[in-house]
Amino acid sequence: MAESIFGIHEQALLIRNQRAQVLANNIANADTPNYKARDIDFRAALQEASSKNNNEGDLPLMKTNSAHLQTDGGLTTSQFLKYRQPLQPSLDGNTVEGHVEKAKFMENAIQQQATLQFLNGKISGISSALKGE
Repeated sequence: MAESIFGIHEQALLIRNQRAQVLANNIANADTPNYKARDIDFRAALQEASSKNNNEGDLPLMKTNSAHLQTDGGLTTSQFLKYRQPLQPSLDGNTVEGHVEKAKFMENAIQQQATLQFLNGKISGISSALKGE
């Protein structure tokens, strides 16, 4: 029932959360020699989540650490994790460009906030309808 109420926004929020982690990891490793910046192909991941959600129900969460709890449902984005091509390669082999990563991180955060506001509006509307307001 949740997918009929919230549409694709639930999966979009999960993908944006995982993308924020990837981008934060890039920023944290900006000075690590030979570190390769990565990013999630959001559009492809969302398209896959949408098609799987329509066909198979819930998607499994990506478990990136052995300390993470095992779940039954969620989203796997590892196949959409791509290496970023640097605009200006560095001598130490690191492909993180701080200004690019920070811009992508902020863009993702703004889009994540918009998704949260949409979901909050949906929940408020449902709540008002149930209260008879």
